[in-house]
Order: sequence, then structure tokens, then C-alpha cells
Amino acid sequence: MKSTVLTTVSALVLTGIFAASTAKSGPEADAAGIDMMTTASLSSADAKGDRLPARMASFELAQADMPARPEDMAADRKPTDQVSSDTVANQDATGNVVDESALRYFARKGDKARLEAEITRLRSLHPDWTPPADPLAEPKYVDQELAQMWKLYSEGKYDEIRKAIATRMGTEPGWKAPADLMAKLAAGETRLTLVAASNDKRYDEVVDLAARAPTLLTCEDVDVLWRVADAFGRTARLPRAMDAYGYILDNCTKEPERLATVMKASALLDYGQMQTLLAKEKKAADGVGEFETIRDDLTRSFVGQGGINANLVVAPAYLDRLKALAARDGKASDSLLLGWYHIKRKQMVEAGPFFRRARDIEDSASASQGLALTLISAKNPKEAESVMYNWRNSSKEGWATYFAATANLMAVQPPPVLEPEVLARIAAAVTEKREIKTAENFGWYALAYKQPRTAAQWFRTTLGWKPDYEPAAYGLTIARLQLKDTAGVKQMQRLWGGRSQRIATITDTRRKRTELEDTVPSPDSVTPMFADPGIDDAATQSIDPNDGVDRSLTTRSIRKSVRAPVTEDDQSAMDMAMPDIDPITTQATQAIRVSTKRARTKGCGTSIDPARLSPNAAIDRGWCLMNLNRPIEAAAAFDVALRSSSAKIREDASYGQSLAYLRAGLVDQAAVSATKARQGVKRAVELQTSILADRALNAFGAGRPRETLIYLDQLAQLQTERADLMVLRAFAYKQLGRKTEAVRIFEALAAVGNRDAIKALGNIKQEEENVN
Repeated sequence: MKSTVLTTVSALVLTGIFAASTAKSGPEADAAGIDMMTTASLSSADAKGDRLPARMASFELAQADMPARPEDMAADRKPTDQVSSDTVANQDATGNVVDESALRYFARKGDKARLEAEITRLRSLHPDWTPPADPLAEPKYVDQELAQMWKLYSEGKYDEIRKAIATRMGTEPGWKAPADLMAKLAAGETRLTLVAASNDKRYDEVVDLAARAPTLLTCEDVDVLWRVADAFGRTARLPRAMDAYGYILDNCTKEPERLATVMKASALLDYGQMQTLLAKEKKAADGVGEFETIRDDLTRSFVGQGGINANLVVAPAYLDRLKALAARDGKASDSLLLGWYHIKRKQMVEAGPFFRRARDIEDSASASQGLALTLISAKNPKEAESVMYNWRNSSKEGWATYFAATANLMAVQPPPVLEPEVLARIAAAVTEKREIKTAENFGWYALAYKQPRTAAQWFRTTLGWKPDYEPAAYGLTIARLQLKDTAGVKQMQRLWGGRSQRIATITDTRRKRTELEDTVPSPDSVTPMFADPGIDDAATQSIDPNDGVDRSLTTRSIRKSVRAPVTEDDQSAMDMAMPDIDPITTQATQAIRVSTKRARTKGCGTSIDPARLSPNAAIDRGWCLMNLNRPIEAAAAFDVALRSSSAKIREDASYGQSLAYLRAGLVDQAAVSATKARQGVKRAVELQTSILADRALNAFGAGRPRETLIYLDQLAQLQTERADLMVLRAFAYKQLGRKTEAVRIFEALAAVGNRDAIKALGNIKQEEENVN
């Protein structure tokens, strides 16, 4: 009676976790599974009324049902061991054969627990059977064929067992394989199928197989339990997965397996579920928990989840532990986890020190972005721009953070004095990504420094990207008012008066500070423009080609700042070299003039979305815009023409876009455009020489003489080096301390009357006299 009750309890406990999965689905299934497990664990009592812990009873009986995994038996067997050949060693009182082979196998292995479990199992099947007094004694009869089958089982050769059984049944019609051999064989085959399904990510099949083979779900084969738990988790049944992991921690005792169970669970379960599992931790005599060795990694995982989910409240103990780890180990990753945890909760002051520490340890996109956000919040956009500049292109979020810094920087009141190189790089980034807010603020910045023409250029550019953007229209109206362009102001009022009261009633050119501050975006609100906005046809009429604005002024000022020399001698070099070097060659300029004859007749004074044009119309518009010195708009038109199916139009568009970017000072973009379509040899050489010359000038102006020489050497392979570039080369040599080579070039040029070279030699001689 006792054996029968315990066997029933074992089946309930082992299959309870699957009841909901096989009989129901949804919340009712989860509840049913939990109820069955609870009922089973409270229902074990023997015939005498003694209580036996249900889980322990089920655990031992499960072991009896499945003595060992085949691979375990094979691993334990020494080369000289042989699987028991003692079949038909005994009979019960009715004469039925009792297969004692497994029992004798466990006896030889010295596995007392399994031996006793096997005796219990055989007694439940054969109540009148008496265990052998000496399980190690030789049996009275040996069935060699059956012994070989058990040996194959221990080696996991299930197919060969099936063949051996079929062969024997064919030669001995009345023979049947022992029931326990067949049960163990079926379980072993099911295990192989379950493992294969798990490896192939057929998770529903894994759950189904486990539900039909509960004898596999024991602490003797924790790998199967892990696979079943993983299958539950991968099929959106996380409560069932938590039950499976919890079953292991409640019943299995091997420390490495318990530790691995928690680590596997942490990859699937959420923070709350993990706290439930961690509560099952066992403490040693010294009070140290068994999971202490992985607590640091678990802490990082929990805080990382908090950095993603703002609603997750991570216990202070975990935060304190991670802070201690960051201070002790000095890992940038730990500081980043803490920084993003605070950022997610808008705790910018607390986040700042963690990002700064992480960046000091290892500069990265994540550390720079986090630090930049905290600096913007602290009203320090200038440092934020500097911190984020090198990482702006790391991701879409990187660009958004960088432009949050630039938009706030350009809107600071009173306007700060920014270095030319800072203005230049911000302008290049804004032009590249067509970032509306910073472009608009560039206009206000220029107005603050009494540069209405430059301001008008920025406002016009902003409207070209987003024609319905009222703040830019308002700025352009003010700029025209300061330029005394009465007709332009009236035109803006006529076009925008119905949409903007302040444009309709504008009388004062001074913009109030509160208005400016209202346009400054917060770090969370800036969204950079990554595509052309929709075009409002009426709004396009606000762009007047005859407003008197010098459209090249901003570009030239930017290029001048990029080329700004760092020493007095460098200034001389730039003064001598730059006036005669146009990055667009004479032939290229002539090509533009020829191509724009037809474009002039059509006109391109109004701003329209070039995407609406056909490739033919777009290329005409591109040349027209180049003739009006509006290279950025021209580049956009050429980009549309590049979509043409005509190879000739694509070649012209690629060529024109390269020239447009060169004129705008965007050398890298020009180089990319030159590769968008195959060019003839002549044009390819023209573009390459222009690009190299521009890069050489930029490198020299940035104080990089070695890079300057590299570009000049490349250029010299394409054409004979011109006198102005030879002067530049000589000054680069001089900066590098290669005075002899510099003097030789200056003397050669002076001999043919080059005034720049003569002046340079005079300066060198004067320097030598001052030294002496």
C-alpha cells in the first residue's frame, strides 16, 4: 500500500508542472499547474499513517524509475567492468521471473541509494519477491543475450538494442524483453528526441515530450529540467519556467547544478521572478550564501534592467553593491550601468559623476553620450558638444545627442564667443544631416553678432529643408529688416501673415530673450532631421533669389576658419597659397557656365523640393543653383538626377554634386559623390586634383603638415605641381624642421620671380640673423 501511494504521489509531482501546458492554456493553465504541484506535495502518506516529505519521496521514486542516464552508466564503468549478466536470478511466489540485473548492477557500483530504490520498485511489482541476501553473488542462471542488451543500454546504443530484441523474438517466439528494460529504453530514446528538439529550438515539442515522459524530470538529469525550463521561457510561459527552475532549487542538492540553475534563470526571468528564486538560497555555517560567487554578475544584470525600464525599482542593496564594485574594480562598464540607471529616472546630477568616471577610464560612445546629456541638463552645452563630437556618428541616438548640445549652445544668452573650428564643425554637421533647430539657431547667433547676411543664409537654408518652419521664416524676416530689404520684408508678410501674427506685425528687429529661450530644445525634445520634410507649395515662395543675401558668405567664413593658421609663418603660407588655389578647377568652372545657359532661362529662384522633379529637370536646376552660388541646394538637386536611368545624366549629376560639395567646403562628401557614377578620365582627374588640393589646404590650416605632404604627393602623381602648391609644400617642410628642403624649393621659385618665395627666403634669412 505504501509503495502504491508514493508512486502515485511521484507521478503527480513530476507531471504537475505540465498539467496546464497539456490540458489548458493561458492564466487558467498556470493556476492549474501550480495547484496540482501543491496538492501532490501535500498528499503523501503511507498505510501506517506515517508522513513522508512528498518531494523527497517523489525524487527517490523517480530515481528508481530511471536508475541512470545511459551516458552516466557508461562513464562510471571501468574498462574491466561488465554489465550484469545475472538475469532470471530469482522468482516470486507465483513463479514469475524477477529481473534483478539492474539491482545487481547498482550493488557492484556501490550505489546504495539506487540499490534500495530498485528493491522498493521490485517489491511494488512483485509483493512476494524476496531480495537476494548477497546481490554481489553469482546468479544461478545467466542470460548472456539479455546481459548484452543491458550493456548496449549503458552505452546508449538504443538502435542496436531494438535490433537485438527483434532478432531474439524472431528466434524465440515466446520470449519478451523485460518490462523495465523496455521502459528504460523508451525513456532513453525520448531523452535523445527531447535534446534534439531543444537544440533545434523546437520548444513546443520539448514541452510535449517532457509531459509524456515524467520519469526524465529528476535531479539525476538536471540538463533535461534546464531544457524544459528554457522551452517554457522561449514560448512566453515564464511562470512555468520559474516553476521548473524552482523545482530544481527545492529538490536538487548538487551545488554546481544549483548555481548554474540560477545563472540560466537570470537570462530568461525578470527581476521580480529572480528575487523569488534567490530566496531559495542556502546559507553556509558562516552565513555566506551559496550564490555569493555570482551575486556581482546578477547585480549588474538587475541594474542593467533598471537602465532600460524606468518603472523597475531595483533594491538599494544592489545599487550599493554595484557602486562598491565600480570603486573597487575600476571598470567603466559598472559606472555606465549606474549612469544609465539614473538617466532613465531623470536623475541627471547623480548620473554625471558615473559617466565622467567611465569616460576617464575608457572613452566610448555610451560614456560620451551619457556625459553629454548630463552636461546639457547642467546648462553646459559647450562641453557637451566637445564631448560628443567624436562620437556623433556612432548611432542615430549619437546624432540626436550631439544636436541637442549644438542647439542649446547656439541659443545661449548672451551668445558665447565660439572658436572658429567649433563653428566650422557644427556647421558641417548641421549641413550634412539637415538639422533644423541648430540651423535656425545659427541664424540667431549670426544676428546677435550683427551679421544679418550670414543670418539670412542660415534662415533660408533652414526653410529650404523645411519650408513650413515658421521660426526660420520669422528669422529671415528680421534679417531682411536689418538689411533694409523692404521688398523682401513685405514679401514675407504677404506669404506668412496669415500663418504668423508676429511676422505680419513685425516692426522691431530686436528679438526678445524670452522668445529665443522658448525655441531652445531640451535634451529629450530635440529630434534631428534625417530626411527631407514635406514641402508646402505656398511656403516655397518665401525664398526670394534677389534679396541681396551673399549665399557664399557663410561657406567662405567656415572655410577660412578651418584653414586658420597657428603661427605667423603659417599665416604667410596661407596668404601666399590660398588666393591662387580654387578647389574647383578652371575647367570645372567653365563646365558649370556652359551647363547653366539653359538653366538660366528656366530660373531657379524659388525653393522647391527637388524630389518632385524628373532627373532631367533636377540636373538643370542643379546647374542653375550652382550659378547662383547655392551649392548645398544644388547638391540636393543633383542627388535626384543620380536616380536617372541614363548613364550620361548620372555621370553629369555625380560630377555636379562633387563640384557643389567642393564649393561648400565639404571635401569628404565631394569625394563620395565622385564615385556615384563612372566619370571620364578628364573629369575624374579634375575632381581628384580639386579634392586633393582642398584636403592639402585644410590639413595645413589645421596644423597637420605631414598630412599636407601626403596629399601633395598624391596630387603630384596626377599633374605637374603648380607654383602655389610648391610654396605650400615648402612651408610644410619648414614646419617639420626640414629647412634645407624648404629653402631649396623657395630658391627655385625665387629664381623665376615668384614673389611669395622671395618673401619667404627673406623671412628665413631674417630669422637666422636674429638667432645669431
